[in-house]
Amino acid sequence: MTKAMTKAQIQIFFERLREQRPHPKTELNYESPFQLLIAVLLSAQATDVSVNKATRQLFIDAPDAKSIYALGVERLKTYIKTIGLYNSKAENVIKTCQILLEKFDGQVPDQRKDLEALPGVGRKTANVVLNTAFGQPTMAVDTHIFRVGNRTGLAKGKDVLEVEQRLLKVIPKEFILDAHHWLILHGRYCCTARKPKCGECVVADVCNWKERFDYGAEIPLLPDRD
Repeated sequence: MTKAMTKAQIQIFFERLREQRPHPKTELNYESPFQLLIAVLLSAQATDVSVNKATRQLFIDAPDAKSIYALGVERLKTYIKTIGLYNSKAENVIKTCQILLEKFDGQVPDQRKDLEALPGVGRKTANVVLNTAFGQPTMAVDTHIFRVGNRTGLAKGKDVLEVEQRLLKVIPKEFILDAHHWLILHGRYCCTARKPKCGECVVADVCNWKERFDYGAEIPLLPDRD
């Protein structure tokens, strides 16, 4: 079982990730909090690349809640039909736009309870929007962050909520705003589910995953004895 990281390990862990990616950001394309909300809603069980391809034209033709709502479900589907679960997503997007127009003057609310009340918006989506659009210290735990947290010993938990709460507790304040993006990108490109790139990992020496040496991490040299 992977043991929990110490405070010193966690500090080094995030210093290294910050050095590697000084200005991390989401790989979803958007130009407003509303477009970010729609992109994240569409990204469930889909890649960011596929969502960006679908929203490229959508956000040109319908950049805000009023114009997407005017499309209606069937016309919206023609834009997002290459994304998985597009039928249910189209319905949720239109319902979400309607609520935003009726209750929030077409703007995205910056309160969790209001976001989670929107169709198709769960805790993870709300956390992404609160963090990325409004700069709030939230932690959206997806499969990548869940894996990294448990595998490295950074934040162990049986479910995403437990990992989220642990991360918010152990991550130093200086890193918390960007931690979500650092962890996602690290999990997506280095600490992958299969064949993690431990030999290239910038935090391998502070990671507590025993199997990292099987994937190329350097074994620490023992000090010479007199």
